[in-house]
Amino acid sequence: MAVHKLILDDVFEEDLYTLIAIHCTLEDYRLVYLLNKYLGISLIRNPLDLDYQNGKSTYSFFEWEDDKQQTIWNLVSNVCKTEDYRQRNGESLFDSEEKITRIAYLIPEYKMVNYFLKIDNEVNFSKQKYILNNVLKVPQIATAYSIDINQLKSKDNLIFN
Repeated sequence: MAVHKLILDDVFEEDLYTLIAIHCTLEDYRLVYLLNKYLGISLIRNPLDLDYQNGKSTYSFFEWEDDKQQTIWNLVSNVCKTEDYRQRNGESLFDSEEKITRIAYLIPEYKMVNYFLKIDNEVNFSKQKYILNNVLKVPQIATAYSIDINQLKSKDNLIFN
């Protein structure tokens, strides 16, 4: 009996994208305005935020589809802060509420990163360096750098479709 061997290397091709980590203290809308200005792009806020853990953590999400280059640009927040109020009973003379702030991260291995700029489509090294240099020209950005997506443990969180 003949043995048939199927090779599926070409069928399951990984998505190719560039990921840039951005450290800054700006609000998301202000950062988008500056990135649009310095990079010549048109990021706009998606009507729905990224929702993980059934609404327990949501992340602001901006997108622009470049039809000329066949590229999709995404800016997503890495930090989600939620506030909960809990009753304190019996600890003091007066019943009061205690405010608890919970912080969740889209990519937990990069907790110091505020935003991620994801560019779908294979970008060559010189184009990636050009984009990174323009991001670093924004005076309010402390630092930005490229991330090797093959070393990322939670890269499934970057699947937006």
